[in-house]
Amino acid sequence: MKDKCGKDPVRADYAVSGESTKTEGHVCDSNDVLPAIRQWLNDSKICFREIEHTPTHTSEESAKARGEPLHAGAKALVLKIDSDFRLLVLPADRRLDSNAVKRHFHAKKVRFATTEELKQLTNLSPGAVPPFGSPILPLELFADESIGDHEDKVAFNAGSLTHSVVMRASDWIAAARPKQFRFSK
Repeated sequence: MKDKCGKDPVRADYAVSGESTKTEGHVCDSNDVLPAIRQWLNDSKICFREIEHTPTHTSEESAKARGEPLHAGAKALVLKIDSDFRLLVLPADRRLDSNAVKRHFHAKKVRFATTEELKQLTNLSPGAVPPFGSPILPLELFADESIGDHEDKVAFNAGSLTHSVVMRASDWIAAARPKQFRFSK
């Protein structure tokens, strides 16, 4: 069976447990994230590949499980910038430049969301956050300008530590519409 891009899809049948719940137009059940991403990308006629793999906890583990280079990984970080939570996405082979974030937002404090805050905001565990704001997650989305510099590809965990999506970086930018600035080093 071929996907709409004429390739053999790397996917399985996914069972969604529990009822779908939404708040203010955003997905709030972790079981709904992958189906919501899949639906959004299909509705947008964007080609993508799904991969089911063993649980991964680091960007390096994720890249290996996906069979993709580390630089293709889209690392999604939920940060508390002064009093606001925001979602920042950078290539997995790069590190966050917190000083650049402070300068951009004219902020005094920048820190990672705690596990409890992440759970409350997204109902997801660390490492499972996909690089999407609305309508997937209720967070303002920002992307580092270097996304897609090495090649036109992004790969990311899609709401769990065992499911990933791989797609063109240019398609992700067009669909997700992040605000962009340089905040990686």
